[in-house]
Amino acid sequence: MQVGPYCLKNALILAPMAGVTDRPFRLLCRRLGAGMAVSEMVSSHTLVSGSRKTRRRMDHRGESEPRAVQIAGADPGMMAEAARYSVEHGAQIIDINMGCPAKKVCRAMAGSALLRDEALVGAILKAVVGAVDVPVTLKMRTGWDPAHRNARRIARIAEEAGVVALAIHGRTRACGFGGEAEFETIAAVKASVGIPVIANGDIGTPAKARKVLEYTGADALMIGRAAQGNPWIFREMDHHLRTGGDLAPPGIREVRDTLLAHTSQLYALYGEYLGVRVARKHLFWYTKGRPGGSEFRQAVNRAETRDQQEGLICDLFEGLEAGAEQPRVA
Repeated sequence: MQVGPYCLKNALILAPMAGVTDRPFRLLCRRLGAGMAVSEMVSSHTLVSGSRKTRRRMDHRGESEPRAVQIAGADPGMMAEAARYSVEHGAQIIDINMGCPAKKVCRAMAGSALLRDEALVGAILKAVVGAVDVPVTLKMRTGWDPAHRNARRIARIAEEAGVVALAIHGRTRACGFGGEAEFETIAAVKASVGIPVIANGDIGTPAKARKVLEYTGADALMIGRAAQGNPWIFREMDHHLRTGGDLAPPGIREVRDTLLAHTSQLYALYGEYLGVRVARKHLFWYTKGRPGGSEFRQAVNRAETRDQQEGLICDLFEGLEAGAEQPRVA
């Protein structure tokens, strides 16, 4: 998979997710096999104003190339300025958000709301491409609603504007995350443009990854919700796509050690008070479906310090490990 001058090590990309794909999570997913990881969406307005939260999101320390930053907004001039700011602060790829279905984003006529105005889409893309000397990519959906799927037209507008790759979530804005992703539109887009196309939506297993690549003809896959609490999905998918075989899931000790390292990086980035709170959602995802997970999550929700949180993690996994070592009774 080629994005401008960058050749990715595989066809697996961590999707940008607000409140999730911060630097610790990006680093973790890259280490476990993602070929690229895109930052959380940053609004063009906050980028230009330079809030503390935005500065934290622009922290790329320790990240390997290519460093991709996603920006969102509805004003071509402000989006161009946000792209320049991002590049000045380390971005090597600019990704434009026209896929977010959140009401807050769409009310500002950003994200997937832009798909209703093809002229504005073209103006934004041309402004951003013209503002920076790095590759520009586009994240989009198949259309505004099932009656208005205009992904092929948007894709051609993007290609003409100089966008180097497209990531397409297989739902319309109106569909949100409901129902099943439809991949036929992604296949149609891939057949209609000459730039790389990345398929996204409901790709949660190695077998599904192979099936989607074969069906759509896409150049790569973008993995989002399936990586929450399961960053190992990238190495499992990579192994399956290369060999056709399946890797065993991570053992209890590896999950514990990964979780402790992940939370440690969250405390370092956000500080203890905020880091403990940011870590909660990750801890919920990591322990979903595990024995004792429900009680653990209730206790984690009450934990106020790093020591308390880490102690709960160690206690849970000590119990899981002890349970795994008990002989089975016939």
